[in-house]
Amino acid sequence: MTAELPTLQVIVASTRPGRKGPAVATWFAEQVRQHGKFKAEIADLGVINLPLLDEPEHPRLRKYQNDHTKSWSARIDRSHAFVFVTPEYNYGTPPPLLNALDYLVQEWGYKPAGFVSYGGVSGGLRGVQMTKQVVTALKMVPLVEAVTVPMFTKFIDPETGVFKPEDVQAQSAAKMLDELLRWSNALRVLRPPDSPAA
Repeated sequence: MTAELPTLQVIVASTRPGRKGPAVATWFAEQVRQHGKFKAEIADLGVINLPLLDEPEHPRLRKYQNDHTKSWSARIDRSHAFVFVTPEYNYGTPPPLLNALDYLVQEWGYKPAGFVSYGGVSGGLRGVQMTKQVVTALKMVPLVEAVTVPMFTKFIDPETGVFKPEDVQAQSAAKMLDELLRWSNALRVLRPPDSPAA
């Protein structure tokens, strides 16, 4: 009997009209498939459409009242690792991503986080640095290995919208996925035994 692959949530951070995050996430999900050690799920915050945090109880209590929170909680709880596909907004974390992180506490804990960032000359790196502080407070382990795509629009086909970066990004993705697997396995012992990701 073959063991089930661990679940990797590929979280699309941008929600604005005209965004390119879904195209970048589709490319990365294909890198995950080729890597072969994770089952990728794309969590597009533009589709999930979480309202601005609207739970009356503190998220650490897990006393969720809204269906959208319960659904988000279940998705994150069953996941073993995360990759945030993100631009930067004014040198920082996109607000929809910060909101999605703040919705939960325990479900994120003791799981690794990688980043696929894209943008202009900085490739979204300044937003990643801010987001790393946030995920650390949630007891996640942000990786050093990352995929960075500066001047990303030149890699998007204007007719098809398909994102196809250079070999260096694919090589970076493979290295990051190797590290995500190592950290996910190492952190498993810290996750609660009744967790779906234990």
